Parts: sequence; structure tokens; C-alpha cells
Amino acid sequence: MIASQIPMDFDFRSALGREDFLVAPPNQEAIAWIDRWPDWPGPFLLIQGPGGSGKTHLAHVWQQRAGARVVNAASLAHMGIEALTDLIRTPIVLENVDATTDEEKLFHLYNLVKENSGFMILTSRTGPAQWDLGLPDLKSRMGAIQIVRITEPDDSLFAAVLLKLFTDRQLSVSPDVLQYLIARLERSFGEAQRVVAAIDELSLAEKRKITIPLVRNLLGTEKD
Repeated sequence: MIASQIPMDFDFRSALGREDFLVAPPNQEAIAWIDRWPDWPGPFLLIQGPGGSGKTHLAHVWQQRAGARVVNAASLAHMGIEALTDLIRTPIVLENVDATTDEEKLFHLYNLVKENSGFMILTSRTGPAQWDLGLPDLKSRMGAIQIVRITEPDDSLFAAVLLKLFTDRQLSVSPDVLQYLIARLERSFGEAQRVVAAIDELSLAEKRKITIPLVRNLLGTEKD
């Protein structure tokens, strides 16, 4: 018996242009804030939302528009004052602020951005109240920044997200497959990403097109 092909771990490219972002009620407010820059009431904007909700996508849209630099918050721990000062020469995207972050460095960066009339977008799955910050001054400053939240998708956005995830992987799916998935999956960006990746892997391993039987096999659902 010939073993099924083991799929290679290919990378795939997600489109990051403004025109490629899916606009729907759960993310309209966040998109509006990106579009109105630099006409913001303050220099900071926190984009909060669940995994896979498009925080990074929106941040990259703003990066291209503002000429910003993208930095993962965890890397602040390795930066001295000179590196932090260099950062604020351009607008900044600070990703994953709810992950392990050096509070003192974040506090210094905040002050440098404000003192130099800069701009910074922060991305996070949670809000400042959930970050368990130890520095009182940082906690008060983070609690005062503008927050825009992306919520989990409604039915129409969920369908569009599924289609875009398949398209980003250059996979073709029929409307009936999409409808089958929409009727059975929980409405979350993370679930959409997980299932599309699993379908891609199974389709490649078994050398089969993406059909309802293949998806049914993956989900372990019974035949309708």
C-alpha cells in the first residue's frame, strides 16, 4: 500500500493592501480610524481583537500609508535608549503588546512618541485592563489611549473571511463547500484559519480537490 503523500510546509502570502481588507460591521470602526489618519485626537491607537481578526493586516495598511516601522513588542526588551530614540524617527506599529513586554521600555517609547509628536499603533488581543501592568504611570497612560475593537465575525464577514483564506492559499472552493463550512463552524477568526489550513493540508496529502466529502471527512460530520 502506498502511503499518502506527506505535505510540504509551504509558506503562503496574504494580501496586505487596503483594497484587500474585508470591510464589515465588526471591523468598520477600526478601518475608519486608519483612514482618518493623521487626523487623530492623539498620537496613539490600540487595535484590539481576537487572533486572525485582521489587526496585523490593518497595521500593515497603515504602515504603508504612514511610512511606519513594525516592531514586535517583545523586542523592546533588547533595545537601549538610543534604539528607542531611533524608532520614533518614523511612525511605529507595535505588535502583540499583550505578550511579554518590557514595561519600562514601553513607558520610555510612549514618552518619546508623545514628546516628538509621533504616531504609534499598538495591536493586542486584550485591552490594557487585562495586561496586569506593574508600573502605575504606564498603566495610567495605556488606560487613556484610544482603543478600537474588532469583534468576532458575523455570518457575512465569516463567509468572506473563509473565501479570502482559501484565496490567499490559491485554493479554489465552490459555493456549496463554503456554505457547508459556514453552517458548521463556530464564528471566530481563529477557527476559520485553523480549518482552512487543515483542509489545505488534507487536500494536498490525499491529492484530492476540496469537496464536501473531503471537508466532511475532516470535520468528522455525518453524511447529510
